[in-house]
Amino acid sequence: MNYRRFKYEGWLYGLAFLLALGLRLIGLGAMSLNDAEASLALQALHLAQGLRPALGPHPAYILFTMPLFFLYGGGTNFLARIVPALVGSALVFAPFLFADRLKPRPSLLLAIFIALDPGLTAISRQAGSPILAITFLVVALGFLNQNKPRLAGIFGGLAILGGPAIWPGLIGLAITWAIYQAAQPRIFSADQDDDLQPVAFDPKEILVPLAITFFIAGTLFFIVPNGLSAALSSIPAYLGGWIVPSNIHISWLLLALPVYEPFAILLSIIAIIRGWSNGSRRVIPLSIWLAVSLLLAIFFPSHQIADLAWTLIPLLALSGLELARYLDVRFDERRETFGAIGLTVFLWIFGWLNFTSLVWLAPGQAGYSLRLGLVVGSLLLLIFSLLLVAFGWSVRIAQLGAVWGLGLGLGVFMLAGTIGSSGLHGLSHPELWWPQNIPAQAQLLDATVDDLSNWGRGYANAVPVIIVGVDSPALEWALRDHQPSFVKTLDVTSAPEIVITNFAGDPNLAATYRGQDFTWRLTTSWELAQPQNWLRWLVYREMTQTGESIILWAREDLFLNSKVRP
Repeated sequence: MNYRRFKYEGWLYGLAFLLALGLRLIGLGAMSLNDAEASLALQALHLAQGLRPALGPHPAYILFTMPLFFLYGGGTNFLARIVPALVGSALVFAPFLFADRLKPRPSLLLAIFIALDPGLTAISRQAGSPILAITFLVVALGFLNQNKPRLAGIFGGLAILGGPAIWPGLIGLAITWAIYQAAQPRIFSADQDDDLQPVAFDPKEILVPLAITFFIAGTLFFIVPNGLSAALSSIPAYLGGWIVPSNIHISWLLLALPVYEPFAILLSIIAIIRGWSNGSRRVIPLSIWLAVSLLLAIFFPSHQIADLAWTLIPLLALSGLELARYLDVRFDERRETFGAIGLTVFLWIFGWLNFTSLVWLAPGQAGYSLRLGLVVGSLLLLIFSLLLVAFGWSVRIAQLGAVWGLGLGLGVFMLAGTIGSSGLHGLSHPELWWPQNIPAQAQLLDATVDDLSNWGRGYANAVPVIIVGVDSPALEWALRDHQPSFVKTLDVTSAPEIVITNFAGDPNLAATYRGQDFTWRLTTSWELAQPQNWLRWLVYREMTQTGESIILWAREDLFLNSKVRP
């Protein structure tokens, strides 16, 4: 298909990439690794140290992170997350490969949406393979669309190494293709032109590079042979998810989309209605993919909020297609259009300010009904005003004013969600896209152990740490420089210098040790939230959190003021 590129298109993609890179790299190492992240990071670290650990079903992340740890001489939170962050940022270039199907402007808008999206930003800032699976598979499809099967095979091989997250993506695409093929004769007439025919290619052109990439990258140039078994173990890991139930309620998934993607949902609904009415060969496949991926995420028994990531790709693509229709504003209608945009923004701000005040009022309390009435009234006034604009000037001006006005308001809301999901607001403002059980005081704990080691031995990493009754890979990662060892019971006669126990502690340690408690894994009590709690979280990102405490025991002779010396 012939399509026209526009001026500075490449530079605009570059700006989108820099924007995505900034949102994914700023403060990347500030938040401590949780247990799931630390388990994978430790495997990469042990490989870098010359050990041969059993690998989990995330070979792409482990094998691509290991060389960074080897070159640095150890691991850091930043290095543990840098590979997902870079690959997630590179996803903004994928729409360029579909410009013939989406057209150049919608493709660029899709790239910008990807750069700013809260969900894609969140999973790009987490140590793991889901964003690697998404990026590599989408890029593989893009090169296949560009009739470059060899490159498609290379990225397809990398995608298979992306862990369990690759399988819902492949299953969703397969189901989408089957539904679309079955529905095609009923939706489109026989004489309707199809300018989006699939690309024909020899299967060998894609399968051979796929297999070569799978074996070379899956073993890191044959350095880590068990990387292949880790890749294959992603299949039973995903299938096992259909047996084990999740602790994430379905309602949280259904809430996450409108909370983080309100503007995208609004544009997608308009695009789907328009596309199905007109029989659009661009909109209909994307809408089917959106529905299939959403249903797969919801009904997957072990679902997590991160499973919505596959839903975001068609959702943002539909948004880009629809928003591109409102880019051209004729010169003779600019004044009226800007007036309609200003009116929409004003009423949106007025309604939002009254909505935020509802947080401090309970239903039935004085002033609650008034504020709620002002919120509803502002929405009705906005609708009535846009209808007047449509009748007084034109429907087009009313549409432009509504879309861009709501886009500015909801866009700011989306950007705030992106910043929050990136963790820049701190742990006291939890987000649905965050994993549970994030260590709250890991850095303080590590600094305290460093100080104790300095006082007792003269340098920071001299004293080993014994961990009793606490099963936490994140704790092992946080204390990785102190040779942590885990035991079920403590042999007090061995008199270890530093011991970490759960909050119950060990009474035998109190006589010759000094103890200090630390808040370890922090859990947000989403399941206990009432409607008023959700309202407060929506506005201020405040939600009840509970912390699991541990105790750091240091032998008396480690302290500078100790009268007992070894």
